[in-house]
Amino acid sequence: MKALTYISLFLLVFSSGTAYANSLNWFNVVEEGASKTGVLSTNILQNTIDKASEAGGGTLYFPAGNYLTGALKLKSNITLNLDAGAVLKFSDNFDDYLPFVQLRWEGTVLNSFSPLLYAKNAENITITGRGVIDGNGKAWWTEMYRIESTENLPLTKYQKMTQEQNEDIKTAPYYQRTRNFLFHRPPLFQAFQCKNILIEGVTFQNSPFWTINPAFCNNVTIDKVTIFNPPSPNTDGINPTSCKNVHISNCHISVGDDCITIKSGRDADGRKWATPTENVTITNCTMLSGHGGVVIGSEMSGGIKKITISNCVFDGTDRGIRIKAARGRGGVVEDIRVSNIVMNNIKQEAFMLNLFYDKNISEEPVSERTPIFRNIHFSNITATAVNTAGRILGITEMPVQNVSFSDINIDAKEGFLIDTALDISLADVQVATTIGSSFEIKNSKNIRLDNVSTDVPLDTKAVVKLTNVSNVFLSNNFPMVKTALFLEADGIETGTIFLKNNVFDNVSVPVKSGTDLKSKINLN
Repeated sequence: MKALTYISLFLLVFSSGTAYANSLNWFNVVEEGASKTGVLSTNILQNTIDKASEAGGGTLYFPAGNYLTGALKLKSNITLNLDAGAVLKFSDNFDDYLPFVQLRWEGTVLNSFSPLLYAKNAENITITGRGVIDGNGKAWWTEMYRIESTENLPLTKYQKMTQEQNEDIKTAPYYQRTRNFLFHRPPLFQAFQCKNILIEGVTFQNSPFWTINPAFCNNVTIDKVTIFNPPSPNTDGINPTSCKNVHISNCHISVGDDCITIKSGRDADGRKWATPTENVTITNCTMLSGHGGVVIGSEMSGGIKKITISNCVFDGTDRGIRIKAARGRGGVVEDIRVSNIVMNNIKQEAFMLNLFYDKNISEEPVSERTPIFRNIHFSNITATAVNTAGRILGITEMPVQNVSFSDINIDAKEGFLIDTALDISLADVQVATTIGSSFEIKNSKNIRLDNVSTDVPLDTKAVVKLTNVSNVFLSNNFPMVKTALFLEADGIETGTIFLKNNVFDNVSVPVKSGTDLKSKINLN
């Protein structure tokens, strides 16, 4: 028996040397002097991070309790482990987020308040556990509302600091009003130019601004995270910006703005840094309250590409999938795949692809300022209780290009509107509406409609309405229920419309030609 004991001890000490060595770098923050009864412990926590870093890395362990801190700077090989019952709450004293640091804020790299959890040029950072990280954001929201709602106020000391430390920052005229506020609420977490980031299990709440916001990072994994922000300004959930190899999975998000947003910089500053967000997977997430379930843009000037969104539920968001930009932003959004999504109670559009996000900029020649949307594909999606099925809004000099929808079923108040687009395909798409056509297409070319339908056709509206659309192919359409009018075409630029392999036995008027239609519709 003694021999077995000695052998076991030998194996523990020597064969498990790694585990034994790691235990030396395990720091219980209470034992290090941090209060777990809500007394401000910023210096103790930061000193512990620094001590762990000097030892080559380590874990700060937060047992159950209430911890209060100001901004913390994370370093390489540092883990924050919050046990169940641990609440890490951040101070609402703005001085606790000084001095200013370099970060990306709303798509522009500048100097401002430190993020609550901040890292720069670091690697191997982990935040894990079953505890809560509370951004205590109400004071930040209140100050923003105060500044925004009252004109000609004297600048606060923080606004003066922002002005002094960002004298060289240039912004587009449309954004000047926001910049004039000069009060940049910090994100709860931002890693800037870091790699190998893991955030898992933790609950984030009450963020002053964007919640989880890696910038210029490589290899970011966010798994099993819960984010809850009440109705509040700009409190997005997860916002990777100019990041590569991002994995978001099994998260539950309900916030004051967009649930997940993919970004890559704003306007000239975004083009200067020229760093796209690419290789992003989003899967197995639920999104409740939020302006959008998954949103791309509007800060996309560095480009966004190779994104997959799958196996998610959006229940109660304002929009489902939203891709947004405007003239002046520049950048390319391309190679996007969205599949296996269920939506319910979507207050605006289930799908929104919008190059008119800023309506005040008029048409201009194609240049680096011109945004581009292309190669975007949606499949296997069900949406109920939706206000508008979808909108695709291109700009004259750069129509939205190569978008497909397949195996889509939507119950909505209004149907699809596609305006200024090229190479659009809808296959096996059913849209039931209470107002207007299920599919309205304008000012577009190269449209394929294969087995598109509605199960509740309206007596006074065509199922498909075309205005100034050319190169259209409608095939395999067989309305199963009595339908007054299937296709209405009008507009002097409408032409080359082919119908083939359609069965209109249940349709009173298969095709109606408008008074401005100059081209023949080919029925086969």
